[in-house]
Amino acid sequence: MAASHDTPPQVLDRPLEVAPADWSNRDFYQIMTALVIPRPIGWISTLSAKGVPNVAPYSYFNLLGNDPFYCAFGSTGVKDSLANLREVPQFVANIVTLDVLEKMNFTATDFPRDEDEFKWAGLTAVPSQKVRPFRVGEAKAHLECEVVQIIDDNNTHITLGRIVHAHVDPSVWKEGRVDPRLLNPVCRLSGSAYATLGEVINVPRPEWKDVQGTKDKAAMPRAERR
Repeated sequence: MAASHDTPPQVLDRPLEVAPADWSNRDFYQIMTALVIPRPIGWISTLSAKGVPNVAPYSYFNLLGNDPFYCAFGSTGVKDSLANLREVPQFVANIVTLDVLEKMNFTATDFPRDEDEFKWAGLTAVPSQKVRPFRVGEAKAHLECEVVQIIDDNNTHITLGRIVHAHVDPSVWKEGRVDPRLLNPVCRLSGSAYATLGEVINVPRPEWKDVQGTKDKAAMPRAERR
């Protein structure tokens, strides 16, 4: 099927149909990053074979699976993080919260590989429990990971890591679990836009016995707003 529009239109006069090859990479990228939102940010810290720490944000990041627990992040191009992981196959995913947003954004700068980005950003490098790369001391939670596989597909590089240890600061813990409002995570939107949590809605998972033979939507479990 041919694309409905040759280039991104200023006004969409009919439904958009487009494949990655139909438009420039940048134009298709802008659609993808505007549709898949919000995206959590993996603030990935790594270590080179020479012992130089690196930390950089990746918005192609998420949790994958729970038996065992995995997380993954994607890099467009071979950046310092990826080069380090091929030497020291471990990383820490530092959770980005509102109070460290500016420092996180600063570490998106393309520093020379032999520069310590922790020092440039004024961040505290804290030893991890089970991996060699440092944690970001200012982050309120950390996932320590060991690399299982790096997938290289043209200019996309996806790192799949098994989570071997987690750390959570007491300030974000409430009633036996992490409270999302206390954590106040930052997520990525499109362009240079970021967002924090808005309204939190709890939707109970329905059981088969609750919905079997039920056609009345009013009888379904209702969302609880907080």
